[in-house]
Amino acid sequence: MQLSNPIAGLKGVGDELAKKLAIIGVKTIGDLIENYPRRYEDYSNVVPLNKIRPGIVTLEAKIGQVTGRYVRRGMHITEALASDDSGSVRLVWFNQPYRGGAIKHGQSYYISGKYALRRGRFSITNPSVELVSDFPVNTARIIPIYRETKGLKSFQIRKLVREAADIVKEMPEHLPDWLLNEQKLMDYKKAALEMHFPSSTGELVKAQKRLGFEEVFQLSLAALLNKQELTREKGLAIPFKENLAKDFVSKLPFKLTDAQREVVWRIYQDLEKTQPMNRLLEGDVGSGKTVVAAMAALMAMEQGYQTALMAPTEILARQHADTLNKLLDSVGYGDQVGLLVGSLKPAQKKECQRRIANGQIRLIVGTHALISEKVDMHKLGLIIIDEQHRFGVDQRKKLQAKAGHMPHVLHMSATPIPRSIALTLYGELDISILDEMPPGRKEIQTKICSPNSRAQLNAQIDKQLGDGRQMFIVCPLILDTDLSWGLSVEEVFERVSKKDFKHRRVALLHGKLKSAEKDKVMQAFLNHEYDILVSTTVIEVGVDVPNATIMLIEGAERFGLAQIHQLRGRVGRSGHQSYTFLMLGDSKAPSQRLRALENTTDGFELAELDLQLRGPGAIYGTTQHGALDLRVAKLTDTKLIATARNAAQQFIDKEENLKRYPHLAAKVSALRAITNLN
Repeated sequence: MQLSNPIAGLKGVGDELAKKLAIIGVKTIGDLIENYPRRYEDYSNVVPLNKIRPGIVTLEAKIGQVTGRYVRRGMHITEALASDDSGSVRLVWFNQPYRGGAIKHGQSYYISGKYALRRGRFSITNPSVELVSDFPVNTARIIPIYRETKGLKSFQIRKLVREAADIVKEMPEHLPDWLLNEQKLMDYKKAALEMHFPSSTGELVKAQKRLGFEEVFQLSLAALLNKQELTREKGLAIPFKENLAKDFVSKLPFKLTDAQREVVWRIYQDLEKTQPMNRLLEGDVGSGKTVVAAMAALMAMEQGYQTALMAPTEILARQHADTLNKLLDSVGYGDQVGLLVGSLKPAQKKECQRRIANGQIRLIVGTHALISEKVDMHKLGLIIIDEQHRFGVDQRKKLQAKAGHMPHVLHMSATPIPRSIALTLYGELDISILDEMPPGRKEIQTKICSPNSRAQLNAQIDKQLGDGRQMFIVCPLILDTDLSWGLSVEEVFERVSKKDFKHRRVALLHGKLKSAEKDKVMQAFLNHEYDILVSTTVIEVGVDVPNATIMLIEGAERFGLAQIHQLRGRVGRSGHQSYTFLMLGDSKAPSQRLRALENTTDGFELAELDLQLRGPGAIYGTTQHGALDLRVAKLTDTKLIATARNAAQQFIDKEENLKRYPHLAAKVSALRAITNLN
């Protein structure tokens, strides 16, 4: 049997169980092996009955007669007495009537569970029991706890992994011997088995180190191979025109920050090379990425090359086009900025496509409409991807293909990504960070609020609205099981529009609306047709509404720090003082995590904290990027990450043949397909 075989081929797996396993991502034997435990419970300390103390215990004992009874409708109790030479203890199971028929009298069992006082008597409640053997699975050892789903429990997964253990023993090593020896890593077969059935805490730590190293090594190798491939490509050299850059900067209505100057200079150096640029520009909301994009596009336009800027939403594309037109108009290039989006009328779209094809439009701003087959570029030299993680690899590849060669690419992101993630996930990119805010911008005041203070807060907000300001109210994603929270966007809209602010104009925005409807609502809010916009997190990446100075986040404890920071960046876009209010779901004291938002506006600092406390999903969204789906490695382990990256570079420097390691080759190939270049 091979790792690629369907899970249904494993003993004990029928159609129903296969369906439940598929829900947690287990479809093959290999998936089962790589479905590593979420946590562990230590049942390894087996003690005689006269030595047990309240808490988690493990015994080796014989189980006497088992009795069962219904105490009320829907409640069945099973009881038994477990004994060894030193004493006895009562076992109790709730709603497990099958226990009576499963237990064999006179046989020795391992028994694990919580020993505690219940209704005046000490007992072990709902214990796991297992016949004594050389290889216990559910007791008398460090027990793995897996992700579960309805009808699928950890003990079932443990049984299946035990079944597949012999397959693991036959697997070849994934990594070169020199690397294992150099890094003092456990071999793969032992590591995989130790992850599922640890022989000790020390061996488990070694297994986690080995498999975590391998994950980051694979990711780093994929990125480096992509980068290596790019260096072989020939692109267009776009020379730097110093006088033009100086003229542009002198006509700006504001002064560039030092960070902007440094980033622009690096981009100009990249553009001058025939090796295509592939740079990621990170910067907090409001740090001035658009003017950097304008300065990059300007050099390309001056040489007769086209720049394509692709934005994730139509309304954001329109705002970019408007801003870039104004910026570039000062040096005579404003009329060469064009907008291509799906909502244009057929005649407008056709005319825009004609002007793109003949080179009259040299800066094309648009959405995915840019990759339409009907769009022919005249001389595409530079691509700028805004909020690049919002686009799929295929979309980015299609836009690159419009050039007929490898163009220069500038990726932009307003999501502050901790350096450990950025270097791991985007190892193939050169990374620049805008870590300064433009001068004169007022710091957003952030305050945590209790539901008890809502009336007082509403009065404060209403005064601001009366002065002509606007407000966002953002609600968390509500699951069916959370309905008691009363925080769904529809419920909040109902309360705000009919009670709290019934005299104000209130709009509703959520993910179920079609793109055109979302844009319509957002545009109306931008035009100040509404005072308040009640929304889900769909506004996280969105347009600037300079007049919006208040951000109210409902159920703030349900959001990641990085996400709240992103939302907070939707206000504070003008000279007016802006506020973010973090409304708690109850009257309990706020966490230290939320307190951090009151004390800092540094997005990178908050992202680092979120990474430590909640993992990468809190920063990027759990489904935003497949490459971040690390099963073992922790992105906070910067030492492991650095070591694995260096090892990947060594692998390339030694000119290792990847084909010698089929499993590694398959993993790297899959990762190359979801990173930026391939």
